[in-house]
Amino acid sequence: MHWGVGLASSRSCVVDLSRNQTFSLCWCAGSEDNYSFYGDIIAFPVQDYTGVMSGLGSDSWWKKTLYLTGGALLAAAAYLLHELLAIRKEQEVDSKDAIIFHQFSRPNNGVPSLSPFCLKMETYLRMADLPYQNYFDGKLSPQGKMPWIEYNHTRVSGTEFIIDFLEEKLGVNLNKNLNPHERAISRAVTKMVEEHFYWTLAYCQWVDNLHETQKMISIPGPFSDLLKWILCHLTKGIVKREMYGQGIGRFSEDEIYKLMEKDMRSLAGLLGDKKYIMGPKFSTLDATIFGHLAQAMWTLPGTRPEQLIKGELINLAMYCERIRRKFWPEWHDDNDNSLYESDDSGEESKTHTPLLDFSFYSRTGTFDDEGTENSISQTPDTDYTGHSLFDSDMELDEYIDQEQCK
Repeated sequence: MHWGVGLASSRSCVVDLSRNQTFSLCWCAGSEDNYSFYGDIIAFPVQDYTGVMSGLGSDSWWKKTLYLTGGALLAAAAYLLHELLAIRKEQEVDSKDAIIFHQFSRPNNGVPSLSPFCLKMETYLRMADLPYQNYFDGKLSPQGKMPWIEYNHTRVSGTEFIIDFLEEKLGVNLNKNLNPHERAISRAVTKMVEEHFYWTLAYCQWVDNLHETQKMISIPGPFSDLLKWILCHLTKGIVKREMYGQGIGRFSEDEIYKLMEKDMRSLAGLLGDKKYIMGPKFSTLDATIFGHLAQAMWTLPGTRPEQLIKGELINLAMYCERIRRKFWPEWHDDNDNSLYESDDSGEESKTHTPLLDFSFYSRTGTFDDEGTENSISQTPDTDYTGHSLFDSDMELDEYIDQEQCK
């Protein structure tokens, strides 16, 4: 008797998980255009035309009925196992006058998210100093998007629409210092990053470097290793298919990495020696670029993008460190470079709290980058004079020399 195991979803298909076949489904490749299958794990009899099933005639209906009954029982057992693995603690969510931020679960490597868009949106909320509540339910928005928010019982998905919604409802605007020309440049760069650079990162993360990515995914339970393997290979199949449809996936690996390098060099040239992409003040574009560059900086060990950002394009690495320290004080990097520490930094200043899970967040040291002459806003990355501790005065050549000495 041969059996197949699969996932039956509402999308009128069964994904075969048995017989050592490669299968494609999807999870969170990091893109906003995520697809998800929700359904039941089922078991079903597979006809073997050279074996027992082919030997059953039309008069063996009772045997077939027995097989179907056994299959139903096996399907029920598989479904119960699925439910046990998928049980989550239900928590009441009230979005009245509160931003409920739905995103994927935290990975286990200390990085807030393996999704550039989730990291972009959460960084934006911190830049705008908007209190929010993380909700790691894994549920996609009605449009099949991740991340998405709820505010006063209104659901909004897609980072661009979320930002527009928050600007309209709460009056925040990180681009108020940009003129029309700078806003046009900001949008053009955003589209380059989200519609082009993102796909090269996805290839590196979910296809070329899948083994390392699998180690970073956090799935609790007795079968976590198996579930992570399945999840990663499902995502790999989806990423390859979507990349092919987008166009980048039709090129060779070397060609994909060449496109990635061109995008990274463009960002490095645009940044130059400025503090932020568009000048001395951060904008929405910085949240977008940081969400993507952080993947190359902290989630792709030993890969071409990591070597590039920590080597030749060191200004991008310093830029990522600057934003991480300013808006993510609890995000601790085990490979912190001492060049970013102030001379008077004590052990107390180097302590970190875990990344926040299901809890409200708001920066305690609310500040205005514009500042005033008579007031100094002190934050985790400023000293008593208000001067940033992470605006390195060192020349890049000196930084590179010290990196090479390690």
